[in-house]
Amino acid sequence: MAEKMQEHVYIIPLRDARRMPRWKRANGAIKDIRNYLAKHMKSEEVKLDQAINEKVWARGSSKPPSKIRVRAMKMEDGQVQAELAPES
Repeated sequence: MAEKMQEHVYIIPLRDARRMPRWKRANGAIKDIRNYLAKHMKSEEVKLDQAINEKVWARGSSKPPSKIRVRAMKMEDGQVQAELAPES
């Protein structure tokens, strides 16, 4: 496994997912998370942990959370791995 280069905790707003049709909101929220991390970590390859997916889909496809706290780690090979950060 590659070594970590950078590690950041982000609170990602997901309110743009509300502009989508109700049945597409959770899918849109996942895409928003990927795009946010790609932009802020400057990487094209973003891997999301299963816990992030479960948190977004917990209330169904039409009611994703309004924001999510994520810990993102950029590896030496440029890949970004994200996992759900503990609430503090």
